[in-house]
Amino acid sequence: MAVARVFGAGNENFPVASWLCPPQHRPAVMALYRYARTADDIADEGDAAPADRLADLADYRQTLDAVLADPHGSAAEHCRWPQVFGPLAASHAHWHWPAEPLHHLLDAFEADVRHQPMHNDAALLAYCQRSANPVGRLLLHLMRTSGAKLTHGAEEQSDALCTALQLVNFWQDLAEDLARGRRYLPQTTRVAAGPAGTASALRLALLHELARAETLLAQGAPLAWTLSHTPGTRRWGWELRAIVQGGALRLRQLRQALLSGWPLWQQALPRSRGFAAQTLLLARRWPMLKPLPSPLISPLLSPTKAKSSHPHAG
Repeated sequence: MAVARVFGAGNENFPVASWLCPPQHRPAVMALYRYARTADDIADEGDAAPADRLADLADYRQTLDAVLADPHGSAAEHCRWPQVFGPLAASHAHWHWPAEPLHHLLDAFEADVRHQPMHNDAALLAYCQRSANPVGRLLLHLMRTSGAKLTHGAEEQSDALCTALQLVNFWQDLAEDLARGRRYLPQTTRVAAGPAGTASALRLALLHELARAETLLAQGAPLAWTLSHTPGTRRWGWELRAIVQGGALRLRQLRQALLSGWPLWQQALPRSRGFAAQTLLLARRWPMLKPLPSPLISPLLSPTKAKSSHPHAG
């Protein structure tokens, strides 16, 4: 499940909580990551039955409520996951985490257990709103609580970035997710692309989804530039610039692989050597790296509609 992927720990594409992360924020970021990672494992790892996974997630949610209500209480110490809720309680006592995004993450994990397919674009984006966007909202809260003056529209740009990165991870890990019974490619997109299950239709549908991800990445990219030039968030900004450029670079690789015949639905595309170092170098450049020298246009849109719907990345 991709919520932990958006945090980036263990992911070569999007290195979050690296040395660029402000030192005073690292314990809080790692507490949030551990919270998401453990819930991800409850939903995904091992051979437990779906009903047991959902029961464990309900217990996990109940513990979250207790910790948020009283971070100085004993709930974190005496729960089933003290290694998770101890650090989360300590960070909550200092940073006062909002409850809604933390609950939204659990909503997404529960949806994964139920293996709910994505019937249309709205369902896919609604899932990302719960599984990915809360991560950005929590990090913006961390910055604001630290005294940073963020510009109007930061939340919307953050949502666009988090959704874009979630989509990149979906399509690069498509083969693994299909093997697990998770179908994130919207049914309406598959139908519009052509005969069900054919390689040409799947390739066309994925090119459409890569175009959507690139559009969202471009919409959110200005946040990285703003943060890198704002007192109190400059290190976050440079971190985000690397993440944005990593997403754009990976989009380029995925699209070129599809066009060359690589079946992403059967086999994941290996990451190129030195990917992380390349993204750090690209972070020094701006505007955002485009996936191709020309804008990435969805083949399922008419040229006129595609041109009007694609914002410039610069």
